[in-house]
Amino acid sequence: MAKAKSRYTCQACGSVTPRWQGQCPDCAEWNTLVQEAAEVTSIFAAKHNLQGGGRKIELVGLDAPAKLPERIASGVAEFDRAIGGGIVPGSAMLVGGDPGIGKSTLLLQICARLASAGRDVVYVSGEESAEQVRLRALRLGLGGAPVRLAAATSVRDVLTTMGESAPDLLVIDSIQTMHSDLIEGAPGTVSQVRASAQELVRFAKERGTAVILVGHVTKDGSIAGPRVLEHMVDTVLSFEGERSHQYRILRALKNRFGGTDEIGVFAMEGQGLAEVDNPSSLFLTRRDEPVSGASIFPAIEGTRPVLVEIQALVVRLASGATPRRAAVGWDSGRLAMILAVLEARCGISFATAEVYLNVAGGYRLSDPAADLAVAAALVSALSERPIPAEAIVLGEIALSGEIRPVAHAPLRLKEAAKLGFERAWVPKDVKPADGIGATHFANLRALVDQILGR
Repeated sequence: MAKAKSRYTCQACGSVTPRWQGQCPDCAEWNTLVQEAAEVTSIFAAKHNLQGGGRKIELVGLDAPAKLPERIASGVAEFDRAIGGGIVPGSAMLVGGDPGIGKSTLLLQICARLASAGRDVVYVSGEESAEQVRLRALRLGLGGAPVRLAAATSVRDVLTTMGESAPDLLVIDSIQTMHSDLIEGAPGTVSQVRASAQELVRFAKERGTAVILVGHVTKDGSIAGPRVLEHMVDTVLSFEGERSHQYRILRALKNRFGGTDEIGVFAMEGQGLAEVDNPSSLFLTRRDEPVSGASIFPAIEGTRPVLVEIQALVVRLASGATPRRAAVGWDSGRLAMILAVLEARCGISFATAEVYLNVAGGYRLSDPAADLAVAAALVSALSERPIPAEAIVLGEIALSGEIRPVAHAPLRLKEAAKLGFERAWVPKDVKPADGIGATHFANLRALVDQILGR
């Protein structure tokens, strides 16, 4: 038998090194290497030929008939939309999000809906006592739901209890608080998180119980723990939003039973999270008359269009002062590019002006189709000429000043027409939709001339 050796595992990224170092060589984090016992491998097993002696596995053709998985409606339509139509029995889901964003609230509401519909639901909290979870349920008006609660951190205890009668849904809040007595190390370490998640996923597959794991996130928003944790589960969900804003977005980053092109939108209210059927209502500002520096852009989240307002403010400075460039909800590098194109191709200079750009409602945009809306808001703010209130703006700007076509244009225009918009400023290849006309622009200079009334 080979001699057991110790190893050092990074608690931030899961990287393994043979000796301790102050800084992880892979993720460059400091003081994250923790000593763990290495797995002992038999010398004979390492040298032995693995061909032969195994069990023959059944091979099937790619054209074999496949049955769609059955799904359980959670009772929360926005949650079901994000995961592809409902919870799949025997699946494992990982839900991550910032502290206080509402993960536990959302899952408690889902548990209450399923339990009230006759499903057997178990909620295990490793961070709060059962009494604290019960008090939160009372505040949310869910005190009468027949959800079974427990406060535990031992995976062995949880699985032993679940072995008596496997529930339809098991929620673990959170996976970083769980520990396995088969692995050395404190709860939350990479080895403990990996081992605990592996046992819970195995239980889900063997007993047909849907398991939802809550995961903490790091400073950059990624789920804490080893990356293998995301590979072990079937679905990875990210619950996003700003605590100072009302809206929350549930986004599927990985889904083995559906697509990752849908989102669920919620609004945080006094009685918990409320579903939002029309997300545009959260991000649009209703005004009696148009103002300069504001444009409406139809964004796309998955297959759902969301209309947002882009706001710009341009302040002229005295000569010699260094102007600021600030963007909230939009890439500052792309803002600099649009300013450069406006100056080089249209002759509009922002060199002596401070520029502030904001996406209203705390929404974050990464869609290049918003380029034209950003440029329109900037020119409108500089010239103090408002964009018509009934118009939406979309299009991608090339460095040459040309306006490129965008994806899902008919869907965007249809949503805008449904909300009462009558005109769309779009690239030349986009066709108008029913109920909304189109003003086409081949290049950015034509848009500037439109705003300035040339």
